Amino acid sequence: MRIVLQRVREARVEVDGQVTGAIGQGLLLLVAVGAGDTEKDADYLVTKTLGLRIFTDEAGKMNLSVQDVHGSILVVSQFTLYGDLRKGRRPSFDRAAPPDLARNLYEYFVRQLQATGVPVATGIFQADMQVHLVNDGPVTFIYDAAKLI
Repeated sequence: MRIVLQRVREARVEVDGQVTGAIGQGLLLLVAVGAGDTEKDADYLVTKTLGLRIFTDEAGKMNLSVQDVHGSILVVSQFTLYGDLRKGRRPSFDRAAPPDLARNLYEYFVRQLQATGVPVATGIFQADMQVHLVNDGPVTFIYDAAKLI
């Protein structure tokens, strides 16, 4: 699984002009499921995401987690994070999980986040979505479960 994580002041996702998920202060997660990813990968990324100390404390240091600041999380599926651009001009998505597997693991990931009590909003899997955000900082990280476990 791969995630692009952004610290946001606010974010929302729209499908066909309708807001399907919106948050105030918190994290926007663009999430992709790769071929061979498992629930173990998802569990690890849930723990990692909740524990990241990337919000500033009174001293201006990145020392607080999303839970510490009572923030929310917006999760948006984005299989293009597995796009391979090394050959030619058209991306290859061979390393992305097939849609059924990806949906199941994406939904598992969301349920595991929700189970922690942090407010979680989402987009719609496989929909054409428009994501709006105010990146706070900007603070953006990219992580891949295969390289972290």
